[in-house]
Amino acid sequence: MCQESLMQRIAQENNLSETAFIVPASSGTADYQLRWFTPVMEVQLCGHATLAGAHIVFTHLHPEWDRVRFDTASGVLTVVRRGDRYEMDFPSLHPYEGDTPKGLGAAMGHEPLLVCRSDRADRDLMLVYDNAEIVQNMRPNMEALKAFAPFGFIATAPGEGSVDFVSRCFFPNHGIAEDPVTGSAHCVSAPYWAERFGKTDLRARQVSARGG
Repeated sequence: MCQESLMQRIAQENNLSETAFIVPASSGTADYQLRWFTPVMEVQLCGHATLAGAHIVFTHLHPEWDRVRFDTASGVLTVVRRGDRYEMDFPSLHPYEGDTPKGLGAAMGHEPLLVCRSDRADRDLMLVYDNAEIVQNMRPNMEALKAFAPFGFIATAPGEGSVDFVSRCFFPNHGIAEDPVTGSAHCVSAPYWAERFGKTDLRARQVSARGG
């Protein structure tokens, strides 16, 4: 794999939420090593860049494969091809209610019902709201959110109709004002809503401007 400084410069030049880098793995526990970089830093987990990496493997490098294992900073992540869909196996991070940092509600534009942390104390804060419309229409103050470094912020609420829950994700401290679709955020939001709703199958929607 190329030098870390070069990967960071490439990610900065791409100026996307994350840029993924893959090389053949040196261990027998995975097929490829995978790392993710935002325009300003390396991150520990990224869903859509993992999906993109798997797509490259399945369509260009090994079209005969139906499973690929990536060695990452979050452990070995597996992606399985099922027809025209990909299934990703990501870690489940146990959410628990924590204190709401002073001023966070004002920075988000709405006071949350509660704030959850996860098993990984250095990861994102999840703010739970009671209405999907609040999440969809919120306009956080990104400069104010930077005061809560190093955290990113997941805003989530119950969904409507066939959607169980919605979310939006903001990472100004990672060089990303809003991530349009964030697979890694569901490592904490999905377990939270699964326990709250008593369900094992959930349908989620990220209600960013792009959506997904």
